[in-house]
Amino acid sequence: MKAARILAPKKFEISQIDTPVPANENESLVKLESWSICGSDIRDAYGPLFSEENYPMRWGSHCHEAVGTILNSNSAEFPNGQRVIVLPSPFADNSEAVPGRGGGLLAEYVIGNHSRMIKIPDHGNAEDWVMCQPSGTVLYACQLMGTILGKNIMILGQGAIGLSFTAICSRAGARKVVAVDSLDYRLDKAKELGATDVINYQKENLEEAIKDINGGEFPDITVEAAGDNEAFNTSLKVVKPLGKILIFGKLPKDSKGTLATIETEHLLLHGATIINSSAVNSGDPTGHIERMVELKNRGWWDPSTMITHSMKFDDLQKAYDMYEKRENNIIKVVLKQD
Repeated sequence: MKAARILAPKKFEISQIDTPVPANENESLVKLESWSICGSDIRDAYGPLFSEENYPMRWGSHCHEAVGTILNSNSAEFPNGQRVIVLPSPFADNSEAVPGRGGGLLAEYVIGNHSRMIKIPDHGNAEDWVMCQPSGTVLYACQLMGTILGKNIMILGQGAIGLSFTAICSRAGARKVVAVDSLDYRLDKAKELGATDVINYQKENLEEAIKDINGGEFPDITVEAAGDNEAFNTSLKVVKPLGKILIFGKLPKDSKGTLATIETEHLLLHGATIINSSAVNSGDPTGHIERMVELKNRGWWDPSTMITHSMKFDDLQKAYDMYEKRENNIIKVVLKQD
């Protein structure tokens, strides 16, 4: 089967490897039809320069958003022919690292664990349904905020995750949904998805702009969706006293392994509650994605509207480069079988 892996810094290889075989009744073979790139794929594996011993990475690495069809299953719940969103299973040192089982999802066929698969309807394109995975994690984070109805919310970063926050919060009844980014094309998309106001922080003073929008006050809830140290500290600074700060973005590490330098004066001044969101560690890795599939299916919101580029699997090198460099007004790129 065809599979890909990161061979060297910012360099993929695509090759033929053996098709994996399910190890037990809790696994199925899944033929993948579509993949999508996440910002964490860039920050965790593709973007950094690692030492030589880290290359090549495992087959299938680095991707965790994919949709396919079950081909080899003994499960009544997940029968052959069922279309699913697949989440890679955590790698265990005593198991074989194959695509789907510890090796990521960049492969023609992967092993899907039944506890980490989400059924999707038979209708619609696979590449549209795959977007329920990232947006589902945002749905989980929004539930952690508590009441959104009537609240003033500011979202720092308007990539696919930030835009998902914008769309969901606006549909959940927020009074103000203020989208913040440095790229105007992203802010235009935020308006399309329900933002009441937008701020380009490179063109405006963020603190002054948000107070003008909110009648002289900071927002009730600030969301950090950029995965950036500066945005992290900004979220601490521009929140209403005793408000809430939701941290979603995965912050990059420095040379000492520190995730972020916290400007504690802002933290102490506002006394805000910090909420950390990690749906993958919630104990239920699939429930929130299932809810997003249901919401899309009934027309509440379709996260596939964030897809701006569609490319062939063999063009994944170009896709990852374009995503990292934010070229061609990219928001979300999907890969499809050739």
